[in-house]
Amino acid sequence: MNSCDDDLVQFAEHGAPLLPTPDHEDRVEHNGALIWYASFGSGPPVILLHGGLGHSGNWGYQVPALVAAGHRVVTIDSRGHGRSTRDDRPYSYELMASDVAAVMDHLSLDRAALVGWSDGACVALVFASKAPARAAGVFFFACNMDPGGTKQIEPSPLLDRCFSRHRKDYTALSATPADFDQFVSAVGLMMRTQPNYTKEDLGAIEVPVFVALGENDEFIKREHASYLAEVIPGATLNILPGVSHFAPLQRPDEFNETVLAFTAEVSPRVRTDDQ
Repeated sequence: MNSCDDDLVQFAEHGAPLLPTPDHEDRVEHNGALIWYASFGSGPPVILLHGGLGHSGNWGYQVPALVAAGHRVVTIDSRGHGRSTRDDRPYSYELMASDVAAVMDHLSLDRAALVGWSDGACVALVFASKAPARAAGVFFFACNMDPGGTKQIEPSPLLDRCFSRHRKDYTALSATPADFDQFVSAVGLMMRTQPNYTKEDLGAIEVPVFVALGENDEFIKREHASYLAEVIPGATLNILPGVSHFAPLQRPDEFNETVLAFTAEVSPRVRTDDQ
């Protein structure tokens, strides 16, 4: 593919490449929301969970690569994001993790590998900690598990471009297109106050975890990623050179190579009846 968009200029103008035509898409009613998902391909299932303020379309570079590698890929719009709705209860990672379980139940998936980016990584790890039998493994990219893991945000043109794209996509996809500012405020409150996993909580996680972070991540401290890899049993750490919080869009070939190494390792943990 040899795509490179380090400054997110292409993403700001056009978004990620369009997802392929799904084999199936639908909405699942769960806990006061309609949760949108799409399924592509066949094989050991991999669930992709996008970052905060984004939507499943941000995985446009990853879905084709995973399908070509022989996976069934399921993308989910987190509640209130993209095509999914929400009720008036506050956002929480635990609630979003329960939505993932509801989609898996709807699709009769007993177990899947989970690839999470930013907020989606947090949802994936919360899900794995609550239901380890259902998670073959977690690819945990660019996220924290307690508030101390985040940096002070420094404004930049790159972040402005990303935020502008999120606003455009929310307006185009959401059932409440005029509510973007309220959406940002509500999601921001969750990000600032959750999660609060202790060292003991992390030490009790029973699934394989691949911790990954861009070398130039704008939001997450490298020492926090190192801490997660140290205290989660058996976890590994991969620092991706030359990229930031937006590696799946900036240098998708390099990012996909790392994700495919993860799925190749954990896919044998997925029972064949899930394929």
